[in-house]
Amino acid sequence: MQQADHHELRAFLAVARERSFTRAAAQMGLSQSALSRSIANLEARLGVRLLNRTTRSVAPTAAGERLATGLVPHFEGIEAQLAALGDVRERPAGLVRITADESAAQCLLWPALARFLPDYPDVEVEVVVDNALTDIVAAGLDAGVRSGDIIDRDMIAVPIGEDQRMAAVASPAYLAGRSLPRHPRDLTEHSCINIRLATLGGLYAWEFDRDGREMRVRVGGQLTFNTSDLVVKAALDGFGIAFLPECQLMEPIAAGRLIRLLEDWCEPYPGYHLYYPSSRQVSPALRVVIDGLRLVRRSVSARDTVGD
Repeated sequence: MQQADHHELRAFLAVARERSFTRAAAQMGLSQSALSRSIANLEARLGVRLLNRTTRSVAPTAAGERLATGLVPHFEGIEAQLAALGDVRERPAGLVRITADESAAQCLLWPALARFLPDYPDVEVEVVVDNALTDIVAAGLDAGVRSGDIIDRDMIAVPIGEDQRMAAVASPAYLAGRSLPRHPRDLTEHSCINIRLATLGGLYAWEFDRDGREMRVRVGGQLTFNTSDLVVKAALDGFGIAFLPECQLMEPIAAGRLIRLLEDWCEPYPGYHLYYPSSRQVSPALRVVIDGLRLVRRSVSARDTVGD
């Protein structure tokens, strides 16, 4: 007995299930004559009649019923395995390398990743915390997170965060016995904690804005850092006034460990964007990150709307 052809077996199962050559042929995309030849070839190979045919009906013989009953679970298993392979192919997987400054990494990127990454165990994320304006293409990175006003035009930028504000803060211990600054220029009379910018290597000039009036102040003090974590610690320990994105300071401000200063001079500026090269195809893993960060932005916007 010759081995039965896979397509012939599928043709037989279609006719046995539909009890009609017409319906089975339409289902398989074959002509009735081609389907009939497949069944005839199968019966000839097996040496057994599988279908009883009349002008009005088609029905499996006893041998046909036995064959169909035995074949169905195997074909269903094949279909299930093929579907599983499709899931593996389509399921997001792989490494995504993202650069972000300290504020974006702490306040936005990590909280978002912690929320949606557990649903994608095959997606790996490497976060490179870097306050410099890194060239993500030259550095072999997939994407970056930066404020929306400092992203190159040849990048695709996706808004992922609400507008941000800066905050000038100091500890109650530092402020005790001192006059509070009422204007940015008053900061020159205070000890301020500087931060050195990785981009230019210089000290950051504190930027203030009120009613469209912009002011940059060069401050001085005993301490300079190149990481905001140490700036916060120094401020908490009473070494002077710090100036950082407010999202990094919300907890100590709420707890009264830091006092906010010059708040009316700290107007919002464009929020964070995730950006990536327009010439690069977005991988399924990167798409997970993009969609996850977008979802966080929508959730925040919806919460703010309800609160209004």
